[in-house]
Amino acid sequence: MNNYDPMPGERVQNYVNQTSGLGRDELKRRIRTFRGRFKLDFTEDYLNKISVDRLRHILLAVLVNTGPKRLEDKTK
Repeated sequence: MNNYDPMPGERVQNYVNQTSGLGRDELKRRIRTFRGRFKLDFTEDYLNKISVDRLRHILLAVLVNTGPKRLEDKTK
């Protein structure tokens, strides 16, 4: 049986805290090197032109959408 994350708000807040202090270069690096269920295909030119807030938004959206959705079933 799969259990869904009982604290999604807390998980999202953790992601917000992780990304809030990152600067432009680190945000771009994390977006460019992201490895997940889907590929991010942003050009360097696009990443250079958008605001730091937009970069944070992209990274936060990726983390929220690829983060742990289910907890391990500990009854096995």
